[in-house]
Amino acid sequence: MQNYSLTLDSLPLGKKARIVDLEACGPVRRRMLDLGIIKDTSIEAIQSSPSGDPIAYLIRGALIAIRSEEAKKILIKIDNH
Repeated sequence: MQNYSLTLDSLPLGKKARIVDLEACGPVRRRMLDLGIIKDTSIEAIQSSPSGDPIAYLIRGALIAIRSEEAKKILIKIDNH
């Protein structure tokens, strides 16, 4: 199995990726799952706030703001097309 070391906070604006895994635990993990952040889901970095944190991501048709602290717990694989 390939080792995925990219985390969502490293996804450039305008790029798409697939979620590979979640490293979050407890209530944070439950919240992410409730928002549709699950394995094999497509995610796209759309816009950052003026301060750069949080970043708005398009997930399953919804625009969701995620702080970098939480984005570091989401493992991704960047789409090549």
